Amino acid sequence: MKIAERYSDQSTIIMLQFAKNVHFTRLVKIQDRLREFNFRRVPDATEQLFHVDVSDDRGNRIVFRLRKQDNYWQIAEQSLPQWLYSAEKVLNDVIAEEGF
Repeated sequence: MKIAERYSDQSTIIMLQFAKNVHFTRLVKIQDRLREFNFRRVPDATEQLFHVDVSDDRGNRIVFRLRKQDNYWQIAEQSLPQWLYSAEKVLNDVIAEEGF
């Protein structure tokens, strides 16, 4: 949130600027298994990012980021399970369906 203040002779004007919090959940079938992906857009002016989390086969949460480069959403982390890297195009399509 950014706050700007302007003072005039008789009144004070305060302007607030809010960043919209965007989040959504999608069920995606990867390697014959339906998985729930939670997406949350990171409001940042320098680059476009989504934080994503999903459960693995044992129920552990895997958290990673997708970064937009050359109009394509790519996984930003290393050392993730291989099934996530193979799903990168599907995740890109899911975000594109949301209009990002």
